[in-house]
Amino acid sequence: MSTHLPEFPKSPDPSAEPVLMEFATPAEAPQLRADAARNRARLLEAAARLVERHGVANVTMEAVAAAAEVGKGTVFRRFGDRTGLLTALLDHTEQQFQTAFITGPAPLGPGAPPLERLHAFGCRALRLTSDQLDLYLAAEPSPSRRFSSAPYRVRFMHVWMLLRQAEPAADIELLAQTLMGYLEPALVHHLTRQRGMSLERLESGWHDMVDRTVRPPAA
Repeated sequence: MSTHLPEFPKSPDPSAEPVLMEFATPAEAPQLRADAARNRARLLEAAARLVERHGVANVTMEAVAAAAEVGKGTVFRRFGDRTGLLTALLDHTEQQFQTAFITGPAPLGPGAPPLERLHAFGCRALRLTSDQLDLYLAAEPSPSRRFSSAPYRVRFMHVWMLLRQAEPAADIELLAQTLMGYLEPALVHHLTRQRGMSLERLESGWHDMVDRTVRPPAA
């Protein structure tokens, strides 16, 4: 079954909560002219339809150009390459997730103890990755950029912040990187599709790892 993508908003919602950082590269995001913004949305909608109908593996720059009835050069100018296009497809999904853990309701958002928020964060991230696993794998940056990409840094800093609040005496950076490794799309792919593990087992493993990493507060 092909990956299901959320509907792309036709225009920005001024009432929406702000997010910390967008998934797309800075050159793609801000202050596009109205016609350029419409063209970009048209290309992304065409790409999303292709993903829905044919799967991520069959989405090419040429196919998107044909579906959107534009020249291939237009797609390359807008997104750079196929990875850039697939990354842009994930932008809306990633912004929704960021909004949820930065400003959304507890326990994922503020208002719950840091350990409880950390538990909720990992489970939501696992489900999000599982739901759109092929797209996350296809859009994964090269090894040299994987840990410096915008979405990774936002997630990492959030985990770092929660660990800092829950376990201030530990080596927070290494603990955060260790926890983040559990959420990597490549590992989720290996465990669920190659090893046949259920998502519920992965969530249980996340809870166990968090509890073993963060000591309960002293009485």
